[in-house]
Amino acid sequence: MSNSAPSAYAPRRAASRGPAPEPRVVVAGRPDRGNELRHIPACGPQLEKHILEPEEFGALALPVGDDGVVIGTDQGSRPAVLGMFKPKAVDIALIGGAYLAQLLALRATATGARVVVETARPQLWAPLAQNAGGGQQVIAVVPVRRVGNLGATAASPVLLLRDAGARPPRSSAPKTPWMTTLTLVPFLDPAYAGHLITSDYVAIQQVSPQEAELGARLFRLSPQDVAALPSLLPELALWTARHGRQYVFSAPTRDETGLLGAPRRMD
Repeated sequence: MSNSAPSAYAPRRAASRGPAPEPRVVVAGRPDRGNELRHIPACGPQLEKHILEPEEFGALALPVGDDGVVIGTDQGSRPAVLGMFKPKAVDIALIGGAYLAQLLALRATATGARVVVETARPQLWAPLAQNAGGGQQVIAVVPVRRVGNLGATAASPVLLLRDAGARPPRSSAPKTPWMTTLTLVPFLDPAYAGHLITSDYVAIQQVSPQEAELGARLFRLSPQDVAALPSLLPELALWTARHGRQYVFSAPTRDETGLLGAPRRMD
């Protein structure tokens, strides 16, 4: 907000005498509600109304929309937001490349989460861990099966990102509230596929026709999805959950591209 506030921020003189009305701050409603306005009671002494004209809403910087991690944009170029951290453990499976996993890790840190990468490829993750925090360590890289209790809380949620091949071993970290486990598998191995069924969310990048057929049986994909998956662009993934599915563009920003490079499916 600028130093010179518009005149409409000043209290207006009441039109008539009598008890002062309850103060209200008028803010824009959720973006999916059109021009609807929402009134929030303001705390403090009973003063006269503070009113903003519609053209002055741009002077406010109020967050709107759902909380969560921006995983990309939908087919209408609207932000796709995933409520990744909850008062229960969350499981996500990513059948794809390390690029999208790194992008999700980077965006999770932007929400204030700590990220622990359990990997057999430390050389792949070391550059991200060194450069992601701007001088602070927000991403830690540890060997496979060397993860203990991560101490996730509502004030300090944790993303455990497991990069341990197509058949990762059982995690040694206990699953706790405010902790999300994201398991990266480079392809859909039939011997491990059954472990993915219980995931809360599954993201699928480009896979072979055989993997797409297997994915259709596991995640109830449509024939159109089975036909589309073998030719998906590197920046596109199909996100599935129990309540539906959606194609999401990763849509990396210029800063993210500068750190991670261009989107790619193969590592």
